[in-house]
Amino acid sequence: MITIKEVNDKAGLKKFVKFPFTLFKDTPQWVPPIIADELAGFDKKKNPVFEHAEAKFLLAYKNDEIVGRVAAIINHTEVEHQGIKKMRFGWFDVIDDINVTKALINEVINIGKANHLEYVEGPVGFSNLDKVGVLTEGFNETGNMITWYSMPHYKEHLEQLGFIKEKEYIEAKFPFSNVNKEVFGKANELIKKRYGLRPLNFTKKSDLMPLIDKMFDLFNSTYSKLSSFVPISDTQKEYFKKKYIGLIDPEYIKFVVDENDELIAFSIVMPSFSEALQKANGKLFPFGIFHLLKAKKQCKDVLFYLIGVKEEFQNKGVTAVIFNEYYDTFTRKGIQNCIRTPELEDNLASIQIWKHFNPTIYKRRRTYRKDI
Repeated sequence: MITIKEVNDKAGLKKFVKFPFTLFKDTPQWVPPIIADELAGFDKKKNPVFEHAEAKFLLAYKNDEIVGRVAAIINHTEVEHQGIKKMRFGWFDVIDDINVTKALINEVINIGKANHLEYVEGPVGFSNLDKVGVLTEGFNETGNMITWYSMPHYKEHLEQLGFIKEKEYIEAKFPFSNVNKEVFGKANELIKKRYGLRPLNFTKKSDLMPLIDKMFDLFNSTYSKLSSFVPISDTQKEYFKKKYIGLIDPEYIKFVVDENDELIAFSIVMPSFSEALQKANGKLFPFGIFHLLKAKKQCKDVLFYLIGVKEEFQNKGVTAVIFNEYYDTFTRKGIQNCIRTPELEDNLASIQIWKHFNPTIYKRRRTYRKDI
């Protein structure tokens, strides 16, 4: 018999967070999160997303053993202000037993019905800065800190339960040796001169931080047309600054400003912390923090996390300015591989940015939906 229990205390949340450590203990491709970081993200007193969202954290038990988990999420900004009557689900992990998946998903659907929502979609998080999707290709590839790993049966279970594809995401990578500076070097100078643009580079976190709010404002405007976009609030900006910016080498954040010093483009690249996180195994102390700090300084693989260009400057070659700055930084640091995080398959503007680097698509993932 399968029993679904809602988590209502810290001990239960810890079980929710730690379940994948059991499920994936023999899966070398899985990259574990930092347990304390996951718990903080689910803490309604710490994460400002709960100002406009709610979540129920559900565990599935079979013979008194945890066999699955899911977070049932309602984003009230999306439902009430955007008119999208969607029940979200995320942090979905389950053993290969479709009855467990069915029990978990039925509970999510019941929550959606009780709140007069029209369909359920997942796996997704609270917003576009959270992880997304189940893998459909690339199960033998190592994950990273900003994606969920999933086994083939996740996709199979959802499809057997009547879910259909909602959004398709691709993940691609390319060796830095593919990058030919001549492709964008000349364009870089022409674009800067034509539009009066200037790149901003940083070596100190203190120089970067005063501009981060403007970056998030630009993120909100440039990503607003993508499906499932929910804008980031001012309190969330502060939260993400504390959560992520400290992990990123300031040299990996590039801004472009116009002649009035207004921000018109940004890009964030992160070291790949995959190997460091696997060594840390969910714990910062005593040695996890050492592995992360070492990766921050020495890792030769980088993740292109976010890139955004102000609408009136899109399709005008501004990314040539950004790539020119990264080329010099990556060359100096000896970077070997560039990895792109999930991008919507139909986001052709973004995909076009990378065409000169001959990227290889090595993973695919998708979200699924079902009417309720």
